[in-house]
Amino acid sequence: MGTMQELVELINVTKIYTMDHVEVPALRGVSLTILRGEFVSIMGPSGSGKSTLMNIIGCLDKPTGGRVILDGKDVTKLGDNALAEYRRKKIGFVFQQFNLIPRLTALENVALPMWFAGVEKKRRLQRAARLLRQVGLGERTGHKPTELSGGERQRVAIARALANDPELILADEPTGNLDSRSGDAVLDLLEDLNKQGKTVVIVTHDLSYGKRAERMIRLRDGRIV
Repeated sequence: MGTMQELVELINVTKIYTMDHVEVPALRGVSLTILRGEFVSIMGPSGSGKSTLMNIIGCLDKPTGGRVILDGKDVTKLGDNALAEYRRKKIGFVFQQFNLIPRLTALENVALPMWFAGVEKKRRLQRAARLLRQVGLGERTGHKPTELSGGERQRVAIARALANDPELILADEPTGNLDSRSGDAVLDLLEDLNKQGKTVVIVTHDLSYGKRAERMIRLRDGRIV
C-alpha cells in the first residue's frame, strides 16, 4: 500500500436529529474519502452540516445511516466504549472554545489525555513539555488558561490534541474566537503538523483559511456541493 491510502471513508452517511417529534436531517447521503497525510477544509454556511460531519468523522456522534470506515475499520457498529478507545488512540480534537480545564496549568492540560491512556507520570509530563515547546509555549507551561491569550490557549489545545500521537487532527472552527494574527498563527501550526505527516481536517467559515488546505469540501443543506 502507498503512503496515501484512505484514512477516512464515509459511504452514503445520513444523520437525522429528532426535535419535538420533528425529524431534522443534518446530513443527506454524504460520501467522501480523506487520504492519509492530506490537509482538508470543510466549508459551508451555518447549518450546512459541517460540525455534524466533523463529529461523525471524529466518532463523537453516530450516523443514522451509511458507513464510516476509519483506517480500514468500520466504526459504524462499534459500541460507545470501543468508540471512545478508538478516539483516544487515533484522533486529536481542537475546538473553537479551546475546552481547556481552568484549574489545570498548560502542562497539566496537555498531559491529561496521556493520563487517561495510562502513561506514567514522568513520561507524560516530559512529553507534554516537549509538545508545548513544539507549539512555541515552552515558557508558559505553568500558566493556567486564564493567564494565556486566546491564541496561546488554542496552541495549548493543539498540543493537547497531539498528546497521544494521533494520526488524524480534527479542528472545528479553530480560529473562530481569535483575532486574525492569532488565527494565522494557528493555521501555520496546523500546516506544519500536516507537513510532518499528520492528516488534518479543519471546519471553518473563513474562506482565506479554507483555501490554505490542499482540498476544500463544500457543504450545503447536508450535501457535498
